[in-house]
Amino acid sequence: MASDKELADFLAGVERRAFKQTVYAVRDDDAALDIVQDAMIKLAEKYGDRPAAELPLLFQRILQNATHDYFRRQKVRNTWVSLFSSLGNAEDEEFDPLETLESEAGSVGAESSEQALERDQVLALIDAEIQKLPARQREAFLMRYWEDMDVAETAAAMGCSEGSVKTHCSRATHTLAAALKAKGITL
Repeated sequence: MASDKELADFLAGVERRAFKQTVYAVRDDDAALDIVQDAMIKLAEKYGDRPAAELPLLFQRILQNATHDYFRRQKVRNTWVSLFSSLGNAEDEEFDPLETLESEAGSVGAESSEQALERDQVLALIDAEIQKLPARQREAFLMRYWEDMDVAETAAAMGCSEGSVKTHCSRATHTLAAALKAKGITL
């Protein structure tokens, strides 16, 4: 059974990574923060008595389910908003409910179709270049920059020295930068 300190240490260690993962999924900082907090509370309330070794997998599953629940709620909420907004202006034949929705500047919803397509194409190119990296470089790169693990955590997970992690990450970033620059992508 995990002690209160082990549970608190686990939650403190996973908090930042879980937030980044959730922000990437939902594209909204406030919603991501709520989802992560709800997942942490649920883990502490329902599974705090489990062994410390089980906490990472349990938390990941709870976080995934909370994210899926968020998308389900958004779908229902958007359906009702659309229905009610169209009912409120039934006499106006020119009314388009999509015109009433305002998107924040810089958000995914404010993007034009051209910008969204360009963003998707760039992300696909980046993903393809990451997949071309040698396995150890890709592993180190993803752990350090996607999972937001520090050098020591990455070295422990990969079973190598911290110097090797730094070397793999450096080579990966240089290879990616060169490959993307050759395709005209500068970040």
